[in-house]
Amino acid sequence: MTVDAVIRYPFSAVVGQERLKLALILSAIDPGIGGVLVRGEKGTAKTTVVRGLGPLLPARSGGAARVVELPIGATEDRVIGSLDLARALRDGEAVFTPGLLARADGGVLYIDEVNLLADHLVDVLLDAAASGRVTIERDGVSHTQDASFVLVGTMNPEEGELRPQLLDRFGLAVDVSAPAEVADRVAVVQRRMAFDADPAGFAARYAEEDAALARRIATARGRVATVALPTAHLRRIAGICAHLQVDGLRGDLVVARAAAAHAAWRGVDEIDTDDIAVAVELALPHRRRRDPFDSGGMDGQELSRPWRPVTRPPVTRTVTPTVTPTPSRAAAPTPPRRAPTRAAATRAAATRAAATRAAATRAAQGSPTPGVSGPRISGPTSRSGACAR
Repeated sequence: MTVDAVIRYPFSAVVGQERLKLALILSAIDPGIGGVLVRGEKGTAKTTVVRGLGPLLPARSGGAARVVELPIGATEDRVIGSLDLARALRDGEAVFTPGLLARADGGVLYIDEVNLLADHLVDVLLDAAASGRVTIERDGVSHTQDASFVLVGTMNPEEGELRPQLLDRFGLAVDVSAPAEVADRVAVVQRRMAFDADPAGFAARYAEEDAALARRIATARGRVATVALPTAHLRRIAGICAHLQVDGLRGDLVVARAAAAHAAWRGVDEIDTDDIAVAVELALPHRRRRDPFDSGGMDGQELSRPWRPVTRPPVTRTVTPTVTPTPSRAAAPTPPRRAPTRAAATRAAATRAAATRAAATRAAQGSPTPGVSGPRISGPTSRSGACAR
């Protein structure tokens, strides 16, 4: 039994998780978006939704699986493939055994607990995601295989963070959580128990809904290349990325691709502000610069503030303000001096006369006038001389 022949929980039977479903659908419409990173606590249907996407994707040549799973404990040869050195030495023929990356070419490569993947496998994965091919070199024998795939990873942030280099390779990121409504939680339990009791019968009840989704995805894949991206909307996208301090230009490209995919999903020929809003919400939260203790998402205020409609690029004008000098306290006019009254003049004359008499008395007693240095008296300065005087 092949992987695709295994009965999976139907994609359309998943309760809630609409943002996760939409992110996966957009990646299926345009693989150039770069895949999806799903972050959430355990038991939130992350793996169930990703595996349910497989039957909705276009069939691959040779009956290959549409979703290839990469175990976190896989060896490097199992991931990138291997060469049959015995036949290469004996027959001079390089026989390549494809690995998981080559098998995922044209499909989806799914990694559960991607944050726990070994570092050497992360390096191989980054190289394949960047170049779209995997190269094997063993004892002078080299072989290159196409490995262009949509990368989908799930992780629980409680178990550790993801390397920044790999985080940037995911086009979209979605944070999921368990439903809070009691009715939704009851529906999840009822549907899961029904699936476990009769997988084939349960899948048959949702077969038509899944088939309708598959047809709509196929139609959107054929339409996405013709969706128009007006320059005004591209300016809007660039302004949003600059406002949110997104590193690099990959965020601008992903938002543009995701907006076009969303427009194709809606069946229109040109993106609008709603498409941009959806793309920003899915493509930029994990690309922002943030402090270590900031949350990973974006609130509604951050999403609505930067992408208000703009008809033309803003023009910056330099205006020199007119400064009106404020009169200082020193520049205030001095009030006119009033003439002294007779009583005030009499008091002033009496004060001057008293001061004159006091000065004369001090002079008669040999005391210096205050503020005036008196004559210097020479004489003995020793202690005995002072006592004698």
